[in-house]
Amino acid sequence: MKICVIAVGQKLPAWAQVALDDYTKRFPPEWRVTLKSVKTQAREGQNASKLMAMEAERILASLPKDPFIVALDERGANLTTQALSEELKGWSAMGQDIVFLIGGPDGLDPELKSRAHQLLRLSSMTLPHAMVRVMLVEQLYRVWSIQNSHPYHRE
Repeated sequence: MKICVIAVGQKLPAWAQVALDDYTKRFPPEWRVTLKSVKTQAREGQNASKLMAMEAERILASLPKDPFIVALDERGANLTTQALSEELKGWSAMGQDIVFLIGGPDGLDPELKSRAHQLLRLSSMTLPHAMVRVMLVEQLYRVWSIQNSHPYHRE
């Protein structure tokens, strides 16, 4: 299974990069998880709609061919880790790459969200973008551990 996390924003704090590197190297080869960053559009003199549209163009250019798209959004499904594990089983059975999208400071472009196959809420709280990336990749690793009876996830 190929999973790609595409996030708006390039520079991560050192702690987040260390955490992401740690989790991504834990995955076995059959669960290839990659991270891509796209440039945040400069905010000066632009309205939010235009900014999100420009960032959406960059995201679309980064997508693999014919992916299953999961957009992180505050109005998305609020899943437990167990439920995410079940969803991921179904998504991976479709044979497509799975792509998780993380928007920029203003979120994801509505048109881009409408293209997503699933909207997912990571938290009801507002989180820093670096934290969202780390939390998402940690949850993906936890899902892998559930599906493979690895002791990382304990109920």
